[in-house]
Amino acid sequence: MQKRTLGFWEIWNMSFGFLGIQFGFALQGAFMSRIFQTLGAEKEAIPLLWIAAPLTGLLVQPIIGYMSDRTWSVRWGRRRPYFLIGAILSSLALFFVPHSPALWIAAGFLWILDASINISMEPFRALVADKLPNSQRSYGFVVQTLIIGIGTWIASNLPWMV
Repeated sequence: MQKRTLGFWEIWNMSFGFLGIQFGFALQGAFMSRIFQTLGAEKEAIPLLWIAAPLTGLLVQPIIGYMSDRTWSVRWGRRRPYFLIGAILSSLALFFVPHSPALWIAAGFLWILDASINISMEPFRALVADKLPNSQRSYGFVVQTLIIGIGTWIASNLPWMV
């Protein structure tokens, strides 16, 4: 079946969720070390606390990619359940992590946050291949990369702007 050629705004709308994903990653990167220090972590221990995030991504992304390729819901389709679950869990983690009463809870929330962001991110990448014809895939990934850059820049500068 031939896939329909999409216009810029359709591709933009399809990829706009990456803005939120990058907000989460940028906020995580900008503030987790400070949260860890506030909860009593020594500067030498912070890299050990951070190791959970990249390891989680290495485990979660291929699993979610495999699962989302084989998921089908009549109502939600292949990718949307993962967008929704990842967005809800990420929002909850971002809300509660600054209020962590102990260092181990903050480290746990970092783990949950990173896993949740990866749950949403991997299906977003695959959505381009699902929806766009081969002739537009590179363009779709360029638009996603643009949105990633915009989201990272805004979230990283948000404290200064506010």
